[in-house]
Amino acid sequence: MTLELDIVSIGMVTAVGLDAPSACGAMRAKLDGFQETRFVGPGGGWLVGAPVPLPRKFTGEKRLAHMAAAAILEAFEPVPEAHGTAALILCLAEEDRPGRLAPEAPRLAARIAEITGIASPYRTRIVAHGRPSGHVALDQARRLLADRSVPYVMICGVDSYLAGLTIDHYLAERRLLTPDNPNGFIPGEAAAAILCTRPGSGAMRLLGLGLAREPAYVYNPADLPLRGNGMTAAYRMALDASGMHMRDVGYRISDLIGESYFFKQAAIASLRLVRGHHGFQDFWSPAESLGNVGAAVVPITVGMAITAAMKGYDRGDPVLIESSGDDGACGAMLLTAGRMPRKRVAA
Repeated sequence: MTLELDIVSIGMVTAVGLDAPSACGAMRAKLDGFQETRFVGPGGGWLVGAPVPLPRKFTGEKRLAHMAAAAILEAFEPVPEAHGTAALILCLAEEDRPGRLAPEAPRLAARIAEITGIASPYRTRIVAHGRPSGHVALDQARRLLADRSVPYVMICGVDSYLAGLTIDHYLAERRLLTPDNPNGFIPGEAAAAILCTRPGSGAMRLLGLGLAREPAYVYNPADLPLRGNGMTAAYRMALDASGMHMRDVGYRISDLIGESYFFKQAAIASLRLVRGHHGFQDFWSPAESLGNVGAAVVPITVGMAITAAMKGYDRGDPVLIESSGDDGACGAMLLTAGRMPRKRVAA
Protein backbone atom coordinates (compact mmCIF):
# COMPACT_ATOMS: atom_id res chain seq x y z
CA MET A 1 0.00 0.00 0.00
CA THR A 2 1.12 3.56 -0.61
CA LEU A 3 1.97 5.71 2.39
CA GLU A 4 1.79 9.02 0.54
CA LEU A 5 -0.89 11.60 1.24
CA ASP A 6 -1.97 14.99 -0.07
CA ILE A 7 -2.50 18.11 2.03
CA VAL A 8 -5.63 19.87 0.82
CA SER A 9 -6.00 22.96 3.00
CA ILE A 10 -4.65 24.76 6.05
CA GLY A 11 -5.75 26.98 8.93
CA MET A 12 -3.77 29.07 11.46
CA VAL A 13 -4.22 31.18 14.57
CA THR A 14 -0.97 32.88 15.55
CA ALA A 15 0.51 35.94 17.22
CA VAL A 16 0.94 37.60 13.80
CA GLY A 17 -2.35 36.63 12.17
CA LEU A 18 -5.64 34.95 13.00
CA ASP A 19 -5.86 33.08 9.70
CA ALA A 20 -3.37 31.37 7.41
CA PRO A 21 -3.02 34.07 4.70
CA SER A 22 -2.33 36.87 7.18
CA ALA A 23 -0.03 34.73 9.35
CA CYS A 24 2.02 33.50 6.39
CA GLY A 25 2.19 37.00 4.93
CA ALA A 26 3.47 38.40 8.22
CA MET A 27 6.06 35.65 8.60
CA ARG A 28 7.24 36.22 5.03
CA ALA A 29 7.63 39.92 5.84
CA LYS A 30 9.63 38.99 8.98
CA LEU A 31 7.09 40.61 11.29
CA ASP A 32 6.84 39.23 14.81
CA GLY A 33 4.32 39.08 17.61
CA PHE A 34 6.77 39.69 20.46
CA GLN A 35 5.61 41.92 23.30
CA GLU A 36 5.88 42.29 27.04
CA THR A 37 3.66 39.84 28.89
CA ARG A 38 2.28 39.91 32.42
CA PHE A 39 4.87 37.37 33.53
CA VAL A 40 7.77 38.70 35.57
CA GLY A 41 11.25 37.82 34.34
CA PRO A 42 14.63 37.94 36.07
CA GLY A 43 15.33 41.27 37.71
CA GLY A 44 11.66 42.16 37.98
CA GLY A 45 11.12 43.16 34.34
CA TRP A 46 8.25 41.93 32.18
CA LEU A 47 9.00 38.76 30.24
CA VAL A 48 8.72 38.94 26.45
CA GLY A 49 6.36 36.47 24.80
CA ALA A 50 4.21 36.02 21.70
CA PRO A 51 0.53 35.80 22.72
CA VAL A 52 -2.30 35.34 20.24
CA PRO A 53 -4.48 38.50 20.08
CA LEU A 54 -7.84 36.78 20.47
CA PRO A 55 -10.89 39.06 20.27
CA ARG A 56 -12.08 37.73 23.64
CA LYS A 57 -9.94 37.20 26.72
CA PHE A 58 -10.33 33.45 27.06
CA THR A 59 -7.89 31.65 29.35
CA GLY A 60 -6.71 28.12 30.01
CA GLU A 61 -8.36 25.18 28.28
CA LYS A 62 -11.10 27.40 26.84
CA ARG A 63 -8.47 29.54 25.12
CA LEU A 64 -6.80 26.51 23.51
CA ALA A 65 -10.16 25.11 22.42
CA HIS A 66 -11.20 28.31 20.64
CA MET A 67 -7.79 28.70 18.98
CA ALA A 68 -7.88 25.11 17.71
CA ALA A 69 -11.50 25.40 16.57
CA ALA A 70 -10.76 28.52 14.54
CA ALA A 71 -7.85 26.83 12.75
CA ILE A 72 -9.92 23.69 12.04
CA LEU A 73 -12.88 25.62 10.66
CA GLU A 74 -10.59 27.61 8.37
CA ALA A 75 -9.09 24.39 7.03
CA PHE A 76 -12.58 22.99 6.39
CA GLU A 77 -13.73 26.03 4.39
CA PRO A 78 -12.34 24.95 0.98
CA VAL A 79 -13.55 21.36 1.48
CA PRO A 80 -16.94 21.54 3.24
CA GLU A 81 -17.73 17.89 2.45
CA ALA A 82 -14.92 16.85 4.82
CA HIS A 83 -16.59 18.47 7.83
CA GLY A 84 -18.59 15.42 8.83
CA THR A 85 -16.28 12.71 7.51
CA ALA A 86 -12.75 13.65 8.65
CA ALA A 87 -10.96 11.94 11.50
CA LEU A 88 -9.28 14.35 13.92
CA ILE A 89 -5.76 13.97 15.24
CA LEU A 90 -5.02 16.48 17.99
CA CYS A 91 -1.38 17.44 18.66
CA LEU A 92 -0.73 18.70 22.18
CA ALA A 93 1.99 19.54 24.68
CA GLU A 94 4.05 16.82 26.31
CA GLU A 95 2.17 15.14 29.14
CA ASP A 96 4.99 15.85 31.61
CA ARG A 97 5.37 19.55 30.76
CA PRO A 98 4.69 21.64 33.89
CA GLY A 99 1.69 23.95 33.65
CA ARG A 100 0.17 22.58 30.42
CA LEU A 101 -3.13 24.39 29.93
CA ALA A 102 -5.18 21.34 28.96
CA PRO A 103 -4.13 18.42 31.19
CA GLU A 104 -7.23 16.41 30.20
CA ALA A 105 -6.92 15.88 26.46
CA PRO A 106 -10.31 14.14 25.95
CA ARG A 107 -12.08 17.09 27.58
CA LEU A 108 -10.23 19.54 25.32
CA ALA A 109 -11.16 17.44 22.27
CA ALA A 110 -14.81 17.47 23.35
CA ARG A 111 -14.79 21.28 23.69
CA ILE A 112 -13.25 21.64 20.24
CA ALA A 113 -15.90 19.33 18.76
CA GLU A 114 -18.65 21.35 20.45
CA ILE A 115 -17.35 24.67 19.07
CA THR A 116 -16.71 23.41 15.54
CA GLY A 117 -19.80 21.22 15.29
CA ILE A 118 -17.70 18.31 14.08
CA ALA A 119 -19.82 15.17 14.01
CA SER A 120 -17.17 12.76 12.80
CA PRO A 121 -17.88 9.04 13.21
CA TYR A 122 -14.21 8.48 14.03
CA ARG A 123 -12.70 8.84 17.47
CA THR A 124 -10.25 11.66 18.07
CA ARG A 125 -6.63 10.55 18.35
CA ILE A 126 -4.31 12.39 20.75
CA VAL A 127 -0.60 12.86 20.06
CA ALA A 128 1.03 14.57 23.06
CA HIS A 129 4.71 14.88 22.15
CA GLY A 130 5.14 18.64 21.93
CA ARG A 131 6.93 20.00 18.86
CA PRO A 132 7.39 16.66 16.98
CA SER A 133 3.70 15.76 17.43
CA GLY A 134 2.86 16.82 13.89
CA HIS A 135 5.30 14.36 12.36
CA VAL A 136 3.85 11.54 14.46
CA ALA A 137 0.33 12.62 13.49
CA LEU A 138 1.21 12.59 9.78
CA ASP A 139 2.55 9.06 10.15
CA GLN A 140 -0.78 8.02 11.68
CA ALA A 141 -2.77 9.93 9.05
CA ARG A 142 -1.06 8.34 6.06
CA ARG A 143 -1.73 4.87 7.47
CA LEU A 144 -5.39 5.66 8.09
CA LEU A 145 -5.73 6.98 4.55
CA ALA A 146 -3.76 4.15 2.99
CA ASP A 147 -6.04 1.43 4.36
CA ARG A 148 -9.08 3.53 3.38
CA SER A 149 -10.34 3.73 6.95
CA VAL A 150 -11.21 7.41 6.47
CA PRO A 151 -11.62 9.80 3.48
CA TYR A 152 -10.00 12.77 5.24
CA VAL A 153 -7.81 13.35 8.28
CA MET A 154 -7.66 16.71 10.06
CA ILE A 155 -4.44 17.26 11.99
CA CYS A 156 -4.60 20.14 14.46
CA GLY A 157 -1.80 21.30 16.73
CA VAL A 158 -2.53 23.70 19.57
CA ASP A 159 -0.19 24.71 22.37
CA SER A 160 0.86 27.54 24.68
CA TYR A 161 3.93 28.20 26.78
CA LEU A 162 2.26 31.28 28.29
CA ALA A 163 1.18 29.70 31.57
CA GLY A 164 2.46 30.55 35.03
CA LEU A 165 3.85 27.14 36.01
CA THR A 166 5.35 26.67 32.55
CA ILE A 167 7.11 30.04 32.67
CA ASP A 168 8.39 29.36 36.19
CA HIS A 169 9.78 25.99 35.15
CA TYR A 170 11.65 27.21 32.08
CA LEU A 171 12.95 30.28 33.91
CA ALA A 172 14.35 28.01 36.61
CA GLU A 173 15.97 25.84 33.94
CA ARG A 174 17.41 28.97 32.24
CA ARG A 175 15.73 28.05 28.96
CA LEU A 176 13.90 31.32 28.27
CA LEU A 177 15.37 34.25 26.36
CA THR A 178 16.05 37.03 28.88
CA PRO A 179 18.50 39.94 29.10
CA ASP A 180 20.93 37.72 31.02
CA ASN A 181 20.39 34.56 28.92
CA PRO A 182 20.85 34.86 25.14
CA ASN A 183 20.65 31.07 24.68
CA GLY A 184 16.93 30.69 25.26
CA PHE A 185 13.53 30.78 23.57
CA ILE A 186 10.62 33.20 23.55
CA PRO A 187 7.42 31.55 24.85
CA GLY A 188 4.54 31.68 22.41
CA GLU A 189 1.22 30.08 21.58
CA ALA A 190 -0.62 29.13 18.41
CA ALA A 191 -2.96 26.71 16.71
CA ALA A 192 -2.75 25.35 13.18
CA ALA A 193 -4.58 22.69 11.19
CA ILE A 194 -3.94 20.78 7.98
CA LEU A 195 -6.52 18.67 6.13
CA CYS A 196 -5.12 15.50 4.55
CA THR A 197 -6.54 13.09 2.01
CA ARG A 198 -5.41 10.34 -0.35
CA PRO A 199 -3.08 11.37 -3.22
CA GLY A 200 -4.64 13.11 -6.18
CA SER A 201 -6.20 16.41 -5.18
CA GLY A 202 -3.98 18.31 -2.76
CA ALA A 203 -1.84 21.42 -2.80
CA MET A 204 1.23 19.45 -1.69
CA ARG A 205 2.12 15.79 -1.39
CA LEU A 206 3.99 14.00 1.37
CA LEU A 207 6.78 12.00 -0.26
CA GLY A 208 8.68 10.65 2.71
CA LEU A 209 8.65 10.79 6.49
CA GLY A 210 11.17 9.76 9.13
CA LEU A 211 10.92 9.40 12.91
CA ALA A 212 13.90 8.75 15.16
CA ARG A 213 15.32 9.54 18.60
CA GLU A 214 18.46 11.39 19.65
CA PRO A 215 20.21 9.90 22.72
CA ALA A 216 22.17 13.10 23.34
CA TYR A 217 19.05 15.25 23.74
CA VAL A 218 19.24 18.82 24.99
CA TYR A 219 20.56 19.02 28.56
CA ASN A 220 20.64 15.21 28.85
CA PRO A 221 21.74 14.21 32.38
CA ALA A 222 24.59 12.01 31.11
CA ASP A 223 25.99 15.00 29.18
CA LEU A 224 26.37 12.90 26.03
CA PRO A 225 27.98 14.79 23.13
CA LEU A 226 25.67 15.78 20.26
CA ARG A 227 26.44 13.93 17.04
CA GLY A 228 23.07 14.47 15.42
CA ASN A 229 22.35 10.74 15.15
CA GLY A 230 18.61 11.14 15.71
CA MET A 231 17.95 13.91 13.20
CA THR A 232 20.33 12.35 10.68
CA ALA A 233 18.36 9.09 10.90
CA ALA A 234 15.06 10.95 10.47
CA TYR A 235 16.41 12.82 7.43
CA ARG A 236 17.72 9.59 5.91
CA MET A 237 14.40 7.77 6.38
CA ALA A 238 12.46 10.61 4.71
CA LEU A 239 14.95 10.85 1.84
CA ASP A 240 15.06 7.10 1.26
CA ALA A 241 11.26 6.88 1.23
CA SER A 242 11.11 9.59 -1.44
CA GLY A 243 14.01 8.25 -3.51
CA MET A 244 16.06 11.42 -3.16
CA HIS A 245 19.38 12.71 -1.85
CA MET A 246 20.00 15.57 0.54
CA ARG A 247 21.40 17.69 -2.29
CA ASP A 248 18.06 17.41 -4.13
CA VAL A 249 16.20 19.28 -1.38
CA GLY A 250 15.09 22.76 -2.41
CA TYR A 251 15.00 24.34 1.05
CA ARG A 252 14.28 23.50 4.67
CA ILE A 253 11.83 24.68 7.33
CA SER A 254 12.65 23.91 10.95
CA ASP A 255 11.09 24.30 14.36
CA LEU A 256 14.27 25.96 15.69
CA ILE A 257 13.26 27.83 18.84
CA GLY A 258 16.42 29.85 19.52
CA GLU A 259 18.62 27.57 21.62
CA SER A 260 22.01 26.80 20.07
CA TYR A 261 21.61 23.03 20.57
CA PHE A 262 18.89 22.77 17.91
CA PHE A 263 20.84 24.89 15.39
CA LYS A 264 23.80 22.53 15.80
CA GLN A 265 21.58 19.48 15.42
CA ALA A 266 20.12 20.73 12.12
CA ALA A 267 23.55 21.67 10.78
CA ILE A 268 25.11 18.33 11.68
CA ALA A 269 22.27 16.34 10.10
CA SER A 270 22.66 18.22 6.82
CA LEU A 271 26.44 17.99 6.74
CA ARG A 272 26.41 14.25 7.39
CA LEU A 273 24.11 13.58 4.43
CA VAL A 274 25.19 16.01 1.72
CA ARG A 275 27.18 14.37 -1.08
CA GLY A 276 28.46 16.04 -4.24
CA HIS A 277 27.63 19.54 -5.41
CA HIS A 278 25.17 21.38 -3.20
CA GLY A 279 23.77 24.79 -4.10
CA PHE A 280 22.31 27.36 -1.72
CA GLN A 281 19.60 25.88 0.49
CA ASP A 282 17.40 28.40 2.31
CA PHE A 283 16.42 27.73 5.90
CA TRP A 284 13.20 29.05 7.48
CA SER A 285 11.79 28.92 11.00
CA PRO A 286 8.43 30.25 12.24
CA ALA A 287 9.97 30.89 15.67
CA GLU A 288 11.50 34.07 14.23
CA SER A 289 7.98 35.52 14.31
CA LEU A 290 6.08 33.35 16.78
CA GLY A 291 8.56 32.13 19.39
CA ASN A 292 8.22 28.58 20.66
CA VAL A 293 4.70 27.40 19.86
CA GLY A 294 5.20 23.75 20.79
CA ALA A 295 2.83 21.22 19.25
CA ALA A 296 1.42 23.76 16.77
CA VAL A 297 4.72 24.17 14.95
CA VAL A 298 4.61 21.32 12.41
CA PRO A 299 1.17 22.24 11.00
CA ILE A 300 2.42 25.84 10.84
CA THR A 301 5.54 24.87 8.90
CA VAL A 302 3.46 22.79 6.49
CA GLY A 303 1.16 25.78 6.04
CA MET A 304 4.16 28.01 5.35
CA ALA A 305 5.39 25.60 2.67
CA ILE A 306 1.99 25.30 0.98
CA THR A 307 1.41 29.07 0.95
CA ALA A 308 4.91 29.73 -0.39
CA ALA A 309 4.44 27.19 -3.19
CA MET A 310 1.02 28.51 -4.16
CA LYS A 311 2.19 32.13 -4.22
CA GLY A 312 5.51 31.37 -5.89
CA TYR A 313 7.98 32.56 -3.27
CA ASP A 314 9.18 29.17 -2.10
CA ARG A 315 12.89 28.37 -2.40
CA GLY A 316 12.69 25.16 -4.37
CA ASP A 317 10.99 21.81 -4.53
CA PRO A 318 10.82 19.61 -2.54
CA VAL A 319 10.91 21.16 0.93
CA LEU A 320 12.27 19.30 3.95
CA ILE A 321 10.49 20.03 7.25
CA GLU A 322 12.02 18.98 10.55
CA SER A 323 11.12 19.08 14.24
CA SER A 324 12.61 17.79 17.46
CA GLY A 325 11.63 17.60 21.10
CA ASP A 326 13.39 18.17 24.38
CA ASP A 327 13.33 14.39 24.98
CA GLY A 328 15.25 13.62 21.77
CA ALA A 329 12.31 12.78 19.48
CA CYS A 330 13.15 13.79 15.89
CA GLY A 331 10.95 14.02 12.81
CA ALA A 332 11.58 14.91 9.17
CA MET A 333 9.40 14.94 6.06
CA LEU A 334 9.64 15.81 2.39
CA LEU A 335 6.80 17.67 0.70
CA THR A 336 6.47 18.48 -2.99
CA ALA A 337 4.28 20.87 -4.92
CA GLY A 338 4.75 18.67 -7.99
CA ARG A 339 7.60 20.50 -9.69
CA MET A 340 10.45 18.08 -8.97
CA PRO A 341 11.52 14.86 -10.78
CA ARG A 342 10.46 11.71 -8.98
CA LYS A 343 13.43 9.45 -9.69
CA ARG A 344 16.65 9.28 -7.73
CA VAL A 345 19.70 11.01 -9.17
CA ALA A 346 22.77 8.81 -9.20
CA ALA A 347 25.47 9.75 -6.70
